[in-house]
Amino acid sequence: MNPLSSGPLRIASSLAGDRRVNKTPNAQLSGDAQRDGIPPAMESVVTALMAPGKGLLAADDSAPTSETRFREIGPVSTEQKWCAYLEMLLTAPRLHDSISGVMLFDETIHQRTRTGVTMPELLSSLGIIPGIRVDLGTVRLAHSPGETMTQGLDGVRERLLDYRRLGARFTTWRAELSIADDIPSRGCIAANATQMALFAALSQEAGLVPIVEPVVLMQGMHGIDRCEEVTNIVLTRVFDALSMHGVDCTRLLLTTGMVLSGSECPDQAGIDQVAETTIRCLREVVPASIAGIMFLSGGQGEEQVTDCLNAMYRTGRRPWPMSFSLGRMLHSSVFKLWNGSSSNTVAVQTELLRRVQRYSRVARGAAGTAMAGR
Repeated sequence: MNPLSSGPLRIASSLAGDRRVNKTPNAQLSGDAQRDGIPPAMESVVTALMAPGKGLLAADDSAPTSETRFREIGPVSTEQKWCAYLEMLLTAPRLHDSISGVMLFDETIHQRTRTGVTMPELLSSLGIIPGIRVDLGTVRLAHSPGETMTQGLDGVRERLLDYRRLGARFTTWRAELSIADDIPSRGCIAANATQMALFAALSQEAGLVPIVEPVVLMQGMHGIDRCEEVTNIVLTRVFDALSMHGVDCTRLLLTTGMVLSGSECPDQAGIDQVAETTIRCLREVVPASIAGIMFLSGGQGEEQVTDCLNAMYRTGRRPWPMSFSLGRMLHSSVFKLWNGSSSNTVAVQTELLRRVQRYSRVARGAAGTAMAGR
């Protein structure tokens, strides 16, 4: 029996009826505040992260992940090489026109560039908000074959304060849930939702804007209806847990994938169906007061992602602003183009800008209608 089909979970009534709108005006994060070292208020950070036409860039690869990338192109992975790669990306001309924030990892937030500045200092000088991935990856969930739970809460209060001191202004926490006949189980959903809510509460306590990233993976034979069912229940439990732990949704962002057919499903949903199903699902469970939603590629190709984003912007009424979050898909192409050589800098930066500007145009072109009906 499908463990999700009996007794559907219900979102807390305080959230289900919440149709308030975040009235914070669209304004850029004060450059003076960043340059003077004054930590900006969470409201200012949220507004700047969700600036029209801008999205997030993930540079939060752990050491093992970066080593895997280096093995694919040949050079031996070193901290200096990874730092050089990130510096090359982040200094692409006018990257800040399309990217509002960059997510770093524990190793990279401590690294220094060739000129001796830290990565957060470099980002702030470029008009981009530094963030930090706080979770420490996934572990197998006990008694739940095929399921995982995200770890990283041990000592997180102290780490958050250290990250803030180093210049981080927002945080991220990712959970991954697979779809199969008997999963995700209620236990897996509940465990990940609780961990995520505790992370978000502690982030806000430290004055950092949390971004929760509950990802329903697209691998599998499931159809789009099954994905919608699972996504609905997962997000319901996440926001229920966030409410239980006192998290302020006006100072919170959600990063999520679109509602898709499984990658192995023979009946793939079209662009318009993906857009309509995704918006319908999110409207049912995501509070209107949340500061914004950013979409992952979810394993789709670049053209399909931007087409889906375009279609979602056209669907009309949405109570929250939307944008994009780029990571693995982007790195897989520009990293190979770089190939460990500084002689490829111009080509890599040109390709990076081409890709992020494509997403930016989609979001910027819809800026006039993105808030329709709010």
